[in-house]
Amino acid sequence: MKFLKAVSVVLMMVVVGNVSAQKKKTGKFEKLQIEMFPKAKEGFKQVYIQLPVAKNENDLKVEFFVGAEKMLDCNKHFLMGKVNTQDLQGWGYSYYEIESSGETGGTLMACPDQKKNKEVCFITT
Repeated sequence: MKFLKAVSVVLMMVVVGNVSAQKKKTGKFEKLQIEMFPKAKEGFKQVYIQLPVAKNENDLKVEFFVGAEKMLDCNKHFLMGKVNTQDLQGWGYSYYEIESSGETGGTLMACPDQKKNKEVCFITT
């Protein structure tokens, strides 16, 4: 549970698009409107991404990765979990909730030195 609290992230993306925003110069930011999103659940952390105003905001894309830093051996590891897309009813926005117990999976190669290093493993989709 401690790991879940430390790693669980609610990632919310907000791309604010309206007529006045398109008149503004590219690269400027508007005040982030986030009141409509649900508050983070206990043990979760909310992360917001605000993109700069663009002429055609439908062309903007965001790629994100969810991972956790752990002590790992020489094998290739991944974080077990999934990313759920949630609809923000009535607003036309989506937000993402990450489910993970903190467990990892990976290859089963023999590691000759049994040495562990601090590395980040990511949820794969």
